[in-house]
Amino acid sequence: MSEQLTKITEHQCKNAPAKYDDLKALFLNCTLNRTPVLSHTRGVIDIAKHIFEANGVKTKVIRPVDYEIPAGLGLDMSQTDEWDKDDWPTIQKEIDETDILVLCTSVWLGEKSSVCNRVLERMYGYTHLLNEKGQYRDYGKVGATLITGNEDGIKHCAMNILFSLSHIGYTIPPQVDAGWLGEVGPGPSYRDPGSGGPENDFTNRNTTFLAWNCMHMARLLKDNNGIPAHGNQPEVWDAGCKSDFKNPEHKV
Repeated sequence: MSEQLTKITEHQCKNAPAKYDDLKALFLNCTLNRTPVLSHTRGVIDIAKHIFEANGVKTKVIRPVDYEIPAGLGLDMSQTDEWDKDDWPTIQKEIDETDILVLCTSVWLGEKSSVCNRVLERMYGYTHLLNEKGQYRDYGKVGATLITGNEDGIKHCAMNILFSLSHIGYTIPPQVDAGWLGEVGPGPSYRDPGSGGPENDFTNRNTTFLAWNCMHMARLLKDNNGIPAHGNQPEVWDAGCKSDFKNPEHKV
């Protein structure tokens, strides 16, 4: 982090409009590299992580590639005949306990990583479950994304990731996609010497905006007990309460 960014961050943290020390943020780093191999995506993660922690937000970074995550939409694929082991429930428990989820990935062939795809698939497998208010279970949580690579693809990947998170119930604040791309073609990645990544003002600015907008939105949601449970409860709809939906076939 640059000296200028550090000074600005420290000033804003001292003059923040609210307290955030009861929030939790989870970064799922969908790198293809297992720990302890260097992850360039982790370099951008650390910018947001620092801002969260400077405001008291508890953070955790997990690399899903370090775990055995089978394909499938079951809650626990080890309970099926297809797989003997499934670590996904462990990661899902971490997701369930967080207020802010930042899904992070590298870009390959203009797409998010295969690990990121697998994470979204497994998260989708839990969407039939409801929260205590009868809404889909991820209502009240904030979603964001951080992306790295040395080819174009940040906005393309962000569109897919943020839509996917929104679709399953996450609230997406404004401007919560950020990342860094090097020159087209072979070249240094974010954390390589001389890449210019850590000094890139555009990346630093957007990642800072992401962190603050996530905290602001999570604060609003937590203070208001999430999204109001009105007009968005599947079981209530199934029971016949159509929440002002006007059926054109209904005759007075």
